[in-house]
Amino acid sequence: MGWATLIRARAVAGLRAGGFATGLAAAAWVTTAVAPARAQDATPAPHSVGVPSRDGSFTPAQRAEIVAILRDALRTDPSILRDAVGALQADESRQQAGATRDALATHRQALVGTAGDPAAGDARGRPTVVEFYDTRCPYCRRMVPVMAELVRAMPTLRVVYKDIPILGPGSTLQAKALLSALALGGDTAYLRLQDAVMKDTAAPTDATIRADAQAAGLDPDRILAGMGSPAVQARIDANLALSQALHVEGTPALVIGNQLIPGAIGVDDLKAAVERAAE
Repeated sequence: MGWATLIRARAVAGLRAGGFATGLAAAAWVTTAVAPARAQDATPAPHSVGVPSRDGSFTPAQRAEIVAILRDALRTDPSILRDAVGALQADESRQQAGATRDALATHRQALVGTAGDPAAGDARGRPTVVEFYDTRCPYCRRMVPVMAELVRAMPTLRVVYKDIPILGPGSTLQAKALLSALALGGDTAYLRLQDAVMKDTAAPTDATIRADAQAAGLDPDRILAGMGSPAVQARIDANLALSQALHVEGTPALVIGNQLIPGAIGVDDLKAAVERAAE
């Protein structure tokens, strides 16, 4: 096999496996691995491609020739680029999954052990499902009956809600109302108002909060008065900070065991994720 052909073969394999940098590294590996024998043969000139200098580096001319080999390979066989992109995406996914697992482990206490977080299901249940959600998010609203069915089907489960109002002032208004209800009447009041708020399609205002509180059987005046509490704002701030630390990019986002699941999912998939976490 010719010298340039050997470099090309290694470079193409590297490109398919991990992109341009990997291809360049593979080509360089060929030259550094075979360079001593080639140098003894004295067939190429001392600075021909593939024969690095004594310190193991390549001259600009050598590097340019290797890059030219890589580019020619890409022009000749475009499928190399597709494979390289796929390899890069797979590698990024693996790295992201690892980073997510590390972040979930680091913030486990904040996720499942924050005192006073609103919750449904068994207060001492295991495992715990954590839902980051925004009341104005249509996909979060779609999850309401799914989560209710999950709790009915798995009565030993615990569900923790993390309000993250990311869709504007209306979301913030409703999140404050829910947390005001939590402070006044615990999980029961929170869940009753949550049900009313998530069914309300009107733009949130003090008037809609009052109407939703009445529909939930709660005192509207006390709900509105409690929305300005520093503790309410502190919990929202903590939830937002936690979501950022976990790289939550949208709602809903579910944390189940060591998994962060973005987006709305069906109850069967949700049950399966809970069962895996319980193993």
